[in-house]
Amino acid sequence: MKARTAAAIAERPHSMDALFALAHEDMVAVDALIRRHMQSPVPVIPALAEHLIAGTAKRMRPLLTVAAARMAGARDDACLKLAAAVEFIHTATLLHDDVVDSSELRRGRVAAHLIWGAPSSVLVGDFLFARAFELMVGAGSMPALDILARASRVIAEGEVLQLTRAHDLDLGQELYLQIISAKTAELFAAAAEAGAVCAGAEPERRRALRTFGENLGIAFQLVDDVLDYSGDAEALGKNPGDDYREGKATLPLLLAMQRTGVAEREFWNRTVDRRDQTPADFDRARELMRQTGALQATLDLAHGYAERAKATLSVFPANPWRPALEALADVAVSRRT
Repeated sequence: MKARTAAAIAERPHSMDALFALAHEDMVAVDALIRRHMQSPVPVIPALAEHLIAGTAKRMRPLLTVAAARMAGARDDACLKLAAAVEFIHTATLLHDDVVDSSELRRGRVAAHLIWGAPSSVLVGDFLFARAFELMVGAGSMPALDILARASRVIAEGEVLQLTRAHDLDLGQELYLQIISAKTAELFAAAAEAGAVCAGAEPERRRALRTFGENLGIAFQLVDDVLDYSGDAEALGKNPGDDYREGKATLPLLLAMQRTGVAEREFWNRTVDRRDQTPADFDRARELMRQTGALQATLDLAHGYAERAKATLSVFPANPWRPALEALADVAVSRRT
């Protein structure tokens, strides 16, 4: 992406204000649904769920469902149940991921599995998945239920694929994009498409919103990958360097390894493959990424996906929701520190 375009995005740090204003009433209702459906007579369930859901959650995925539905002409509140279901699916995957990755922080708080234990975290994640499906049924849309059920399956496949290739230093960019398309972008795509279906959108607009969500999700994950090497704990809601310490072969790491060549191969093998790391290794990895342009190349790719996301909205007539969703794509790739 051209530097001029990136700079223009950076100049609009509050460009999502319109979207938040448009969706405020709906998102208050979604929040109420979330809190009502995370209750249980088993005390650990609402306590653990509240710990994560009440963190610094941006609610980006349910916001996408609401915005897609309203832009496509939805007038009733069925989309609110789907939006709450989307947040539960997302939260459930976070609980499971933190156990798998042994993460210490999530959304700026101590990871739930470190407080309640891994078994409770996994089982509460399962509870939230079940609640998500109850909400989907309550929304009364079989096509939307099909979209979100498929997304749950694809996300699980993506997570397993990533787990099996986590320390593969020869992982290609195409396969890496396939992994993040499944584990991250699929829920963005499903969130937007479910909103469109709930509104009764015609096939062309339904496809456009799904494509918007997919491209937005890929851009969002690529920026997350960069922030793991360039952000801080407050901005990330987790410790920077977690991906590196866990030996995850994300795109910045893959590009840096390709561009440093044989001279640094043993460094990457030791620190990523064998995970034999010293406190100074993370700083060295970041410096190599800066020198090779790996971080900037990943950001450039993310900006490209954000631009493609915005282009798909051209099938919709001018209305307040369209520029607000375009701003969402801009903000997703301007989360820098």
